[in-house]
Amino acid sequence: MSIADQILYEDNHLIALNKLPGQLVQGDKSGDPCLAEEVKAFLKIRDAKPGNVFCGVIHRLDRPVSGVVLFAKTSKALSRMNQMVKERHFKKIYHAVVKNMPPQPEALIENYLVRNEAQNKSFVTHDSSNNKAKLASLHYRQLATSTGGYHLIEIELHTGRHHQIRCQLAHLGCPIKGDLKYGYPRSNPDGSISLHAYQIEFDHPVRHEPVVITAPDPWNIFNT
Repeated sequence: MSIADQILYEDNHLIALNKLPGQLVQGDKSGDPCLAEEVKAFLKIRDAKPGNVFCGVIHRLDRPVSGVVLFAKTSKALSRMNQMVKERHFKKIYHAVVKNMPPQPEALIENYLVRNEAQNKSFVTHDSSNNKAKLASLHYRQLATSTGGYHLIEIELHTGRHHQIRCQLAHLGCPIKGDLKYGYPRSNPDGSISLHAYQIEFDHPVRHEPVVITAPDPWNIFNT
């Protein structure tokens, strides 16, 4: 799929894409192509820009995750959006597919997480005095159940910790479908995990108007 086909929203300051599983948002040690550079190249050609093109990463999604990812097209927009994210004026809603029913239909979950860099994995700790532990908070609610017994869960993130949703749902006994790293027994055929950045909401950094950007769920097993 081309960058043009992935665009969900664009104006003079921002561009949002529907990220596919497997795509990198920002370059890493793998050296694989990343969306930030692909967006730059796309804008340079489409808009016939003679000089360098600015594309700032506002937030990231894990490589096997799909859904809305937002980039800044100007340094002013990036600075203001970074401040909104830091102050938690940037609402993020995710959808996840799990096989095990959550313990409650809806709940606020808070844990302290510790990141293991060597394993590239986060763990729940009960030692909140650990100076490496960070509070992770999210609210979830069950949306639907498929005929095959899978459950569609909506998650609103209150914090943005490493692998937060994956770790906290696994700790509940509900690992995300396809997420081998956090205990799901089988991988998805395409290497994805069934976690999707469904919607983001924020005030526009220049126009100061509400913006809501949605990427439809990629699954067809739920009638929602």
